[in-house]
Amino acid sequence: MSVSPSASAASDPIAQAHELISCAEDAPSLQTLARSVGLSPSHLQRRFRARYGMSPAEFAASRRLGRLKAALRDSESVTDAVYAAGFGSSSRVYEKSDTLLGMTPADYRRGGAGATLRYTTLTTPLGVLLVAATERGICAILLGADEDELRSELEREFPAAQRERVDAGRDEWLARVIAEVHANLGWSEASDAPMPPFDLRATAFQWRVWQALTRIPAGETRSYSAVAQAIGSPRAVRAVARACASNRLAIVVPCHRVVREDGSLGGYRWGLARKRQLLARETEVVPQAI
Repeated sequence: MSVSPSASAASDPIAQAHELISCAEDAPSLQTLARSVGLSPSHLQRRFRARYGMSPAEFAASRRLGRLKAALRDSESVTDAVYAAGFGSSSRVYEKSDTLLGMTPADYRRGGAGATLRYTTLTTPLGVLLVAATERGICAILLGADEDELRSELEREFPAAQRERVDAGRDEWLARVIAEVHANLGWSEASDAPMPPFDLRATAFQWRVWQALTRIPAGETRSYSAVAQAIGSPRAVRAVARACASNRLAIVVPCHRVVREDGSLGGYRWGLARKRQLLARETEVVPQAI
């Protein structure tokens, strides 16, 4: 399918490439895309990643995954959804279903029917903390005003999944994560036990941002642009902010340590009051640990 770029993108080859991928039913190859916008493949790859925080191929894959998830919810069959999303065969989707969806396409289409989320909650000075896991690993660490609010967040992605509440400390994975949160905030001693695996659906760019956040020392902050620089995508400041906002592992992936250029707090998924409290607590704890 041929798509004419918008007037605003026509004079900007990187924006034009972004638009071509967004509008195409079948993502063009890097070589085809480069010819279309008048750049060499390597130049396009480098500038596209610098601006958007991902390669053209990664952007195309994230778009196709979004189409697949929407189609699985709306189509009459998995096969229809797979082809509607632009995958050449259902076998390719099933081979990569763990990476793409965390479950088979058929299970995802049923809203996670058959999957079980184990979760526990506890009250902290930051509000209620909820930790949840699938059979593959930890899928959420959430903060909120009450358990009902947090439990509803688990229902949004997989509304038909079975949810099993367990008492704090009765599940090894959940207990280990709770201990990590407590240690990070100086409420208990750090544990030498390994962290459990994680089960998160994320783009390659989101993973890069989240990993960079874990390298920010407690008691310190970084600007969104500094994080973008750290991951090698200095122009992807807005994409970094979106990745921080989509983080589902409160405290363990410390998005609260990212602030605006002028030092003001900026946003925080779980509220600015909690962000301020987290940063103040870390400032108190770090000198004691030195």
